[in-house]
Amino acid sequence: MTETITTPAAARTVAAPRALGPLGLFTVLLGAALPLIDFFIVNVALPSMGRDLAASESVLELVVAGYGLAYAVLLVLGGRLGDLFGRRRLFLGGMAAFGLTSLACGLAPDAWSLVAARVAQGASAAAMVPQVLATIQSSTEGPRRAKAMSLYGATAGLSMVAGQILGGVLVAADLAGSGWRSVFLVNVPVVVVGLVLAVRTVPETRSQHPEPADGPGTVLLGAALLTLLVPLTEGRAAGWPLWTWLSLAAFPLLTGAFLAVERRADRRGRTPLVPPSLFALTSLRRGLTIMVPFAIGFSGFMFVIAVALQSGAGLGPVPAGLALAPMALAFFLVSLAGPRLVTRFGARVVTAGSVIQGVGVVLILLAVRADWPDVGFVALLPGAAVAGAGQALQLPVVMRIVMSEVPPARAGVGSGVMVTTQQASLALGVATLGTLFLSLVPGMGMRDALITTLAVQLGGVVVTGLLSLRLPRRVG
Repeated sequence: MTETITTPAAARTVAAPRALGPLGLFTVLLGAALPLIDFFIVNVALPSMGRDLAASESVLELVVAGYGLAYAVLLVLGGRLGDLFGRRRLFLGGMAAFGLTSLACGLAPDAWSLVAARVAQGASAAAMVPQVLATIQSSTEGPRRAKAMSLYGATAGLSMVAGQILGGVLVAADLAGSGWRSVFLVNVPVVVVGLVLAVRTVPETRSQHPEPADGPGTVLLGAALLTLLVPLTEGRAAGWPLWTWLSLAAFPLLTGAFLAVERRADRRGRTPLVPPSLFALTSLRRGLTIMVPFAIGFSGFMFVIAVALQSGAGLGPVPAGLALAPMALAFFLVSLAGPRLVTRFGARVVTAGSVIQGVGVVLILLAVRADWPDVGFVALLPGAAVAGAGQALQLPVVMRIVMSEVPPARAGVGSGVMVTTQQASLALGVATLGTLFLSLVPGMGMRDALITTLAVQLGGVVVTGLLSLRLPRRVG
């Protein structure tokens, strides 16, 4: 059996890769879930980390930000390396490194060692995650690909909520006296199982016209993301010194330089890190535009609610985590119906999801206003469940839309661009909504600061809904 893969350079007939079976799909989805769980799992563990390691607030923010920054900066490069050296090979290497760096996080003797291990853990995730979507794109087709993409989106959303719940349970369980360290150590046996399964079930795929790494593009993209995310993450705790404003001022300049370098490389027949031709795909361009406000609101909410429930409402790690269980359950159940709804209604499912999520945010806001500080599982249940249902109708569908027109030969680059957008937006959500909330608390109090932040998130949901009207009606 053969298939023809066309790239900008040439067309060549090659043997089709071995199909991705159900167990192989489970394995790559496991690889996609681990880094997202670890982005959120630390939210409810931060207070105990601070006490145990005598870490300041700014250092604790680096535990979150260092991981997110390394992950976001290196994702596109990870996708390119998978195209070049083989996606299965990068997946295995990235997963093994993720297990080792998780062990280093769990055994960290001090706060700065933990920060360094988290940066390395984020880099490991950047090698592993782009291979997931690229493998799905290259070794499935037709209805099987649509189902796999829907499952990928469902896994991503569920992992982000489940991570926070799992973090609370593990910290409270204090397994063998490990305390917060268990949120990292739990990854090690999971990675071992994942590696055994991956060796047996994940097919090797790669681009038939591998494109060399783009050094200047990689450096400029990394620098641009750092100049945006570092000051937004660390600025409030540092008192907004001069370097934060200079860094933010450099962001548009570095972004402009990155775009100019990529366009020039494309004109000269070289291979840029992010080929401008990818953004000629309407589905990818408009899907990424929606993913930004969605991910900002999602991660910002998860961070703020974890802080508010523990520091303001006085809940422990387990009640604070379990308060979001209805959101996770609703997300899971509704995401199962997503593929059938998309077949019938197309991209309008995303618009409906934004309306439903908006209703959920309003219900949470009203619960906080009426019951604070006696908010918990029962008070938040209606809003959390409705918001989770709305999110389940958005994230999996948007991810499927983004990748729908990307050719298999560029699956690694396409997946790297999508996951980079998602991850950078998740980090941006913690930096912006988290900073807004923490800045408002001293003057307004915890309750009103939370209400104001939820109102801002609601505005982001409205923006997502309006942007969804521009999506291609039919979802491939």
